Amino acid sequence: MFKPKVIFICTGNSCRSQIAEGIMRDAAGKDFDVFSAGSHPSHVHPMAIKVMSERGIDISEHTSDPIDYYLDKDMDIVITVCDHANQVCPTFPGNVVRLHWSIKDPFSGWGQEDEYIDAFRRTRETIYERIEEFLKSRKDE
Repeated sequence: MFKPKVIFICTGNSCRSQIAEGIMRDAAGKDFDVFSAGSHPSHVHPMAIKVMSERGIDISEHTSDPIDYYLDKDMDIVITVCDHANQVCPTFPGNVVRLHWSIKDPFSGWGQEDEYIDAFRRTRETIYERIEEFLKSRKDE
């Protein structure tokens, strides 16, 4: 069975794209091969790991990867989740569906203080909604 490859891209591949990868794998990993990458990758933010664990999704083993690593991996769907990544994202070869979701960045430093967690939770919920819409639109096709 063919499984489309989808990749979520943001700048640092530390928050939004990692959250999206985790949600998509959990919601539709049987139907899609799911990846994430960044234009300037760093590492997965501890608060992203924390808010995903609140929903029973473990992204603690995810890695922060550069976009270039995936350029020759035959991606079918490329979804940028930040405006900067949308501007700098290279063109993937082939017949690729390209989508852009402008999602507010929860990042305000590498701190793990509880004062930052609500921003990460809002981002997580926004991404949940976007992925639900995306999956529904794919079923309607």
